[in-house]
Amino acid sequence: MNQQFGKLYLVPTLLGATSAEQVIPAGTLDIVRTLRFFVVENVRTARRMLSKMHMPCPIDELEFVELDKHNPENPDLLTYLGKALDGQDIGLMSEAGTPCVADPGALIVELAHQAGIQVVPLTGPNAMILALMASGFNGQSFCFHGYLPIKNPERVQKIKSLERQSLANDETEMFIETPFRNNAMIEELVKNCHPTTMLCVASDITMDDEKIVSKPISDWKKIKEYDWNKKPAVFLIYCPKFRKKY
Repeated sequence: MNQQFGKLYLVPTLLGATSAEQVIPAGTLDIVRTLRFFVVENVRTARRMLSKMHMPCPIDELEFVELDKHNPENPDLLTYLGKALDGQDIGLMSEAGTPCVADPGALIVELAHQAGIQVVPLTGPNAMILALMASGFNGQSFCFHGYLPIKNPERVQKIKSLERQSLANDETEMFIETPFRNNAMIEELVKNCHPTTMLCVASDITMDDEKIVSKPISDWKKIKEYDWNKKPAVFLIYCPKFRKKY
């Protein structure tokens, strides 16, 4: 790495209405508070997040550049990483959680590696990893799939495909959904998965109303009404090894 360049820090953010000190290590906060230039998805969200991190300078003195949503495949080196090339450390922030996991910031990290800029990931909350930890499913072999198709039959086909993949590979399959469609997602999973398939729904992770439920589909079928709408959630399915193929 070029020692004259600044570093690109991957800055974790909060998952919801919690204090920064509750979920982000003190060492991470110490580093973030030294930064003055940030690459972000949304400036307003980033400013609000940094306020919660108690930056030592006024937020108006910080500089921000937003990721280009209209041309995401061709990020400009000088626009995003020019400060680092000039020797200043910069931060890359996601809208929630850790950057570059289900997040467009990965393109900036790729650009930094190409330019010889040191990339430093900082510790903080990640909904996918925390959900996996709490699920009781296979944490050694797992795969995150992002969003599933919205419409059927593609949606049902994908659910069945993930179930087969889990069974074949002894693997935990993870995905997310737009919060207002959470109940519909659970209904589709209960309707289309085998009774012995395990389903975990983890919502509002790290928040006061955190809710993580992990049980077989046969038990989910007994629930008369689902109450997961408008809650940021992670879904995990896992087919136990003892189950026979069908």
